[in-house]
Amino acid sequence: MPNTIKLRAEAFTEAARRAGFRSDYALAKAMDVNRSTVTRVVDGYLKPGPAFIGGALVALAPLRFEDLFEVIPSGE
Repeated sequence: MPNTIKLRAEAFTEAARRAGFRSDYALAKAMDVNRSTVTRVVDGYLKPGPAFIGGALVALAPLRFEDLFEVIPSGE
């Protein structure tokens, strides 16, 4: 099984709040993804894909990948 990426949900939520996003809709718009995608990834029902990761890094700059995501080794 290949490695996968997991959102650091608490860090992501705090970063969005500090950046001034008051709703999932506003954050999703800045990330150029659907609001439901933001909700599902934050709640852990969906793994973050390339569009989500890229959108998060743009919308929440200057945060880096390591601030918002973690790599989960295969087998965990």
